[in-house]
Amino acid sequence: MLPPGQRALVRTGVAVAIPFGMVGLVHPRSGLASRVGLSIVNSPGTIDAGYRGELKVALINLDPATPIVVNRGDRIAQLLVQRVELLELVEVSSFDEAGLAATSRGDGGHGSSGGHASL
Repeated sequence: MLPPGQRALVRTGVAVAIPFGMVGLVHPRSGLASRVGLSIVNSPGTIDAGYRGELKVALINLDPATPIVVNRGDRIAQLLVQRVELLELVEVSSFDEAGLAATSRGDGGHGSSGGHASL
């Protein structure tokens, strides 16, 4: 049982071997999130290539009043496996030095592009 507002690391009984050049992303199931408030703390959870072992999911009960019972065999998460680009990063002291042109967005973030509803 997962009390309101609490989190727990839940074993899945499923082991994986993610191939090199791929990543596994563990997402919550939308039905559980909307019906009972069960979600994943670090969504999406990242499973790196090379990990060998049982998947565990860090669940959280977002319901303010009702405990959630998780039973063996419940579908608590979903795994998306996708390719990742393996890049060699190069440290530079400035974008000019790297030959990167300025953009209209610049270093603005967190809603600076205007693509959000007014709060």
